[in-house]
Amino acid sequence: MEDTTGLPETVLADTGYASGKAVDELQKKGVDPLVAIGRPCARRPYDFRPHPKKKEARRITEPWRLAMKERLENTEAGNLYRLRKQTVEPVFGIIKSIMGFRRFSLRGLAKVTTGWTLVALAYNCKRMAQLQAA
Repeated sequence: MEDTTGLPETVLADTGYASGKAVDELQKKGVDPLVAIGRPCARRPYDFRPHPKKKEARRITEPWRLAMKERLENTEAGNLYRLRKQTVEPVFGIIKSIMGFRRFSLRGLAKVTTGWTLVALAYNCKRMAQLQAA
């Protein structure tokens, strides 16, 4: 991405990408990383399953994680990260549930890349048709 379209100003990432090394590398390149530190424990109002047993909260000790947690909880960066739920996540939900794409049927990077390109093309065509109709 750096060589083709250039680097973004800000990167929003899930907990799975929480790595001190990756955060440092992005910051050195002038990119502002916003990485979730833990999963929220919110329950949906329609979830009638029994409450899970309380686990002891994971202790956060790494300085970069503490700084990121503070930043996401109390600043504009947290508001920006929360927008991710409205912009990125619905696309994946539509691709998975409405379009029915849940796994690749071919193997190998080139074939998977081609498959994902077709899925993205189909999603974009569907979206453009909806936007034109409106």
